Amino acid sequence: MISKTYAPQEIEEKWYQYWLDNQFFKSTPDEREPYTVVIPPPNVTGVLHMGHMLNNTIQDVLIRKARMEGKNACWVPGTDHASIATEAKVVAMLKERGISKQDLTREEFLEYAWEWTHKYGGIILKQLRKLGASCDWDRTRFTMEPALYDSVIDVFVDLYNKGQIYRGVRMVNWDPQGRTAVSDEEVITKEIQQKLVYIRYEIAESKGADGENTLSPLSSAPSYITIATVRPETIMADAAIAVNPNDERYKHLHGRKAIIPLINREIPIITDEYVTMDFGTGGLKVTPAHDPNDYTLGIKHNLPVLDIIDEDGTLNEKAQILVGTDRFAARKAIIKMLEESGHLVKTEDYKSNVGTSERTGAVIEPKLSLQWFLKMGDLSKPALKNVMDDTIKLFPPKFKNMYRSWMENVHDWCISRQLWWGQRIPAFYMQDGTMIVAKNKHEALEKVQHEMLLFAMTEADLTQDEDVLDTWFSSWLWPMSVFDGLKDPDNADINYYYPTNDLVTAPEILFFWVARMIIAGYEYRGQEPFKNVYLTGIVRDKIGRKMSKSLGNSPDPLDLIDKYGADGVRTGMLFSSAAGNDLMFDEKLVEQGRNFSNKIWNAFRLIKGWKIDESSTSESNSSELAIQWFESKLNATLLQIEDDFSKFRISDALQAVYKLIWDDFCSQYLELIKPGFEQPIDRATYEATINFFERLMGLAHPFMPFITEEIWQDIRERSAGDSICIAPFPKAGSVNNQTLSDFDLLFDVITNIRNIRNAKQISPKVALPLAIKTPSSDRFKPLESLIRKMANVSDIHYVQDKALGIAFLIKSDEFFVNIVGEIDIEQEIITTRKELEYNVGFRESTLKKLSNDKFVANAKPEVVDRERQKLADADAKIQALTQRLQDLGM
Repeated sequence: MISKTYAPQEIEEKWYQYWLDNQFFKSTPDEREPYTVVIPPPNVTGVLHMGHMLNNTIQDVLIRKARMEGKNACWVPGTDHASIATEAKVVAMLKERGISKQDLTREEFLEYAWEWTHKYGGIILKQLRKLGASCDWDRTRFTMEPALYDSVIDVFVDLYNKGQIYRGVRMVNWDPQGRTAVSDEEVITKEIQQKLVYIRYEIAESKGADGENTLSPLSSAPSYITIATVRPETIMADAAIAVNPNDERYKHLHGRKAIIPLINREIPIITDEYVTMDFGTGGLKVTPAHDPNDYTLGIKHNLPVLDIIDEDGTLNEKAQILVGTDRFAARKAIIKMLEESGHLVKTEDYKSNVGTSERTGAVIEPKLSLQWFLKMGDLSKPALKNVMDDTIKLFPPKFKNMYRSWMENVHDWCISRQLWWGQRIPAFYMQDGTMIVAKNKHEALEKVQHEMLLFAMTEADLTQDEDVLDTWFSSWLWPMSVFDGLKDPDNADINYYYPTNDLVTAPEILFFWVARMIIAGYEYRGQEPFKNVYLTGIVRDKIGRKMSKSLGNSPDPLDLIDKYGADGVRTGMLFSSAAGNDLMFDEKLVEQGRNFSNKIWNAFRLIKGWKIDESSTSESNSSELAIQWFESKLNATLLQIEDDFSKFRISDALQAVYKLIWDDFCSQYLELIKPGFEQPIDRATYEATINFFERLMGLAHPFMPFITEEIWQDIRERSAGDSICIAPFPKAGSVNNQTLSDFDLLFDVITNIRNIRNAKQISPKVALPLAIKTPSSDRFKPLESLIRKMANVSDIHYVQDKALGIAFLIKSDEFFVNIVGEIDIEQEIITTRKELEYNVGFRESTLKKLSNDKFVANAKPEVVDRERQKLADADAKIQALTQRLQDLGM
């Protein structure tokens, strides 16, 4: 007995466990065509959020469809060790226990990190099961597990030996709270309100050859220059003041020196066309140690670099003043000191973009730091070429321009992080600073002994680099390392599953992860890591804000699943998620998804509740026509859906499934073939309908796995171990376009007649006669039985001229519904005359306005066009109302 209402909570866990018990998600190499997807590994510290929901739903749709198509579908799950985020979590945990990281050895800290990972690391993967994710869980990988760890180290050593990795001092994004360099993608730019501070720098007196002061060539010119900055706390690190050589205001200062306020250090005034004359005062303080653009300017002009900010964001002794003060506290103090010394001209409120650390929220400090770098110039060339020539296709293709821009201007990659959690850089130092790069300390010692002939050296004489590698340096190997393709380059898995098929990810990591995976793929396998990249949009709230915990605008996905069911959430997420476009999430979408599940459930209950007339083996003529129509409709939709999938229009594919089931099957087909009240249905029509429903469940399964499994199992007897998971995905058959066209006409006729009933408040139980004026009555005759049934028409006859009744037009065919006797004629005449009088008056006022030459000449063209359209609409209504009065006998 089928329950009255669909209760997803009662079936989801049941069927997911059934799928696991029968190993439907498990994949091993065989003779079938592989279809492979690797999950973008979520942070091991993470929990499911709305972005994960969208991304993983799309992956599951693709995987489930491929599995039903008979491919060997393999979806590899796993997590990323997330160096910065995880270390921050562990430090916070230790703080709660009264333990400071600084009081621990590296080994002790790592024990706590592994404790955290083992306790929380699997949460997000377990949550994905609630969503219905059909991953091969036996293949779950973790970027810090021994095999993947070793692969990362091997790649580092290999690239170093190839001369691609080097160590040097460069400008990096520094997180003072995390005390580590961070990558560009871990910097979140925020617009904040700041103070633009105008500072007066005195001009140093010029000295002649004899040491005497000399007059300025423009003695009347000011003896100072004013500079505007949002970072007054860095003036102590100034190396120069720059002006544009074409700026007439400052030509008298070329070659002179200025004096830094408060510390009275002299710096040169240099000229460079980089300086924008119309921004601020047209003068620029150049601080090479604390701004990337200033650093470039400093190299060009051979300026000294003075780093006055320590790793924790406090001023150091090189600042001379406010030593040990936090940079932002120092900013306030400096402004006050400048005011007291007479060097503060003014301050202005100023909005500017500031980089913040994604992990800690701290404001990023541009900082010169000794780091490890990977040369990207030559390595990136195959990755650029093979995306531009569509060997690897991006969906939507608009992202190719962004990709090309990034890759043509690629910078060396800072791959080191000042953390303890992560793959430790395999560089070892002798006491004299000599560096050896090797896989481990034992191999490093062998190098020392055999290549440098220092046989007395021991491992105790070697010290390993303290830094770890950027997390992306492990995840860029993901499509290969999950199949042990670096550790064992010729194993069965890597040879079968690589390259993978489709990658589903977010556009914001197109360069930082996707491009790097492509680079690694060509470097270590000589081919692309995947064939297609589907780029999802960002999930935003209904007013356009990006969902985040801090804003409190992101619902808990698990709460949504509990409330609406996993299928409801999946379809709700996909209803408005076109590739590359942001999704404006509204819980009403998920409610719509749940309603879709209920619609399917109720349709199934209706069909299963019909009694079957076993004595009648052939369907009626009307049912036969309906079956022929829906067969063509289903096949046409299947063709459309296959085209949508080929272009990664997943949302469009779901919309097509939704319309086919809700509108075409439930609202149209079932009404066409439904037996009368308490009447049986013939066996042939019933079997055709059940077969349709089974195919529809197969079509909907990738989107809605749980309800489709529940219904599919109930449609007919199944063998043990059967599942819709592995049932064939429906294939399109022939499409009779004439039948589709005829039924479009049929539904238009039915809709018009029903609208007339509603407008005139005539009961659906009252049969109405219909006259049709058409040159092709043969087209309508096969549809007559369906028109009678669906519109409750008592009689259909064909006429050469207009007939009595309310008329409507469909293309060149005219229809007349005779409602005489079913309405109050006198009242209808009164109502129609009033409507006619109103439209005549409206037409006259509109015509008067258009007859006014001044109005036509002076009004905007679109306003005039709108008035002309009103006139045309009024003419059409007057004509229709006049005809209605004639039909009513007036």
